[in-house]
Amino acid sequence: MSTSAAAGPDELGDARSRPFVVWRTFLHPEQHRIAYRGSYSGPAQVSGGPGTGKTTIALHRAAHLAHRLAAHGPGGTVLLTTYARNLAEALDRQLALLVGDERAYRRVEVSGIDRLAMRTVRSALGLYPQTVSRPDLERAWDAAARRSGLPYGGGFLLREWEQVVLAQDIRDEEAYLACARPGRGTRLPRGRRAAVWRVIAEETGRLRAAGRWTYLQLADEAARLLRERAAPPYRHVVVDEAQDLHPAQWRLLRTAVAPGPDDLFLTGDPHQRIHDHRVSLSSLGIEVRGRSHRVRISYRTTQEILDWAVPILGGASAAGLDGADDDLEGYRSPVRGDRPAVLRAADAATEMAALAGQVRVWLDSGVEPSAIAVITRFFGMARAARETLTAAGVPTAFLGGGDERDTVQVGLMHKAKGLEFRCVAVVGASAGLVPHPSVLTAEDEDPVTRALDLQRERSLLFVACTRARDRLYVSYTGDPSPFLPAVP
Repeated sequence: MSTSAAAGPDELGDARSRPFVVWRTFLHPEQHRIAYRGSYSGPAQVSGGPGTGKTTIALHRAAHLAHRLAAHGPGGTVLLTTYARNLAEALDRQLALLVGDERAYRRVEVSGIDRLAMRTVRSALGLYPQTVSRPDLERAWDAAARRSGLPYGGGFLLREWEQVVLAQDIRDEEAYLACARPGRGTRLPRGRRAAVWRVIAEETGRLRAAGRWTYLQLADEAARLLRERAAPPYRHVVVDEAQDLHPAQWRLLRTAVAPGPDDLFLTGDPHQRIHDHRVSLSSLGIEVRGRSHRVRISYRTTQEILDWAVPILGGASAAGLDGADDDLEGYRSPVRGDRPAVLRAADAATEMAALAGQVRVWLDSGVEPSAIAVITRFFGMARAARETLTAAGVPTAFLGGGDERDTVQVGLMHKAKGLEFRCVAVVGASAGLVPHPSVLTAEDEDPVTRALDLQRERSLLFVACTRARDRLYVSYTGDPSPFLPAVP
């Protein structure tokens, strides 16, 4: 197993000069101490901004625990999990490079949280659960809202179910009528609550009758099933991008491993939260206070990129998983580089042509194709970018498609989460697209949720820009996104 650590400027420079796939496994001594600590007395958490090595720490911690299990004979598995399938696949590829011992590698199960929930339910019930797509789910709740006669849209009712009922594991009307509704801005009087509960009960009943599940329901059911087992399935659980898990998914992970030393190891950054999940870990039996580490030095992203990107967040603090507000005070990089390049294109065709030229410059300078990413907010622009690059003779693949060898990666901001590249082009950062009105809750429906929607869109753009290690290029047409820092 490689435990290489870059101690000073010379070693860090040497690490950054290595092939990009090798660079992604390097640790700074501070990170090394966290990852290879002999034992934690209970759940431990690592938080920090982009490029501070959280994912690398998680990988090394999983490798360390796996080697320890392998050295002590048969039995015991480490679960390495995260919120998205494509990120889990990337973690698995990196882990395979990091762990040299096949016996230790076999001790780690790498799985997205949805796949874990699906597999648990399928194994227990002997059937393959049929899931409902998000668009179909939203259409069903829109129809339910129209039938109800209530002055709320389907999106409001769906969020009430996911963010209050499922989040708090509420099983009956009495509990719903009495519960708090943190993060929900529209007050519901008792009579209205009862009517909302009837809609929720009716719509979830329709799902059951159709034999359909959402992934959050699967996580909830998987947690219930694991509670009934004689013993949890894992010895250790390591979680990356922890800030984007729903309380139902946390209940699943809590039941997947017995409480005790080295049970849960979590890494994440609340400023990169792209799903509106309000979580209090302590209320779910996961107490990290006294075992939390905050890493503030970005050894990946240059200071110039950080100086430009951090203002995208708008200066707001973020709610951490341990109940305390998290800020980026002291967040910095020892690495210097070029300022991000920002282009205002005359029209969409000009923006795409400029993108092709920029990617060609990077390739001609020796950057590996797989170390270049083109990131957009919506799929239509990602498809246009890929078609433009393909026509220019640049090999491409969609992010999350499993093909990253010798291809420039093109995809959505959501898919880029947790990944890193030497050079990143963010295209379509225009007013009216980032944010797009269709992804924002109406002000008169729920002003608190609208504010959270806006912050999520800020976080998405921040995530996209901070995927870059060495070079960042941002383009737009018309007016720039209101989230962009001042542009010429």
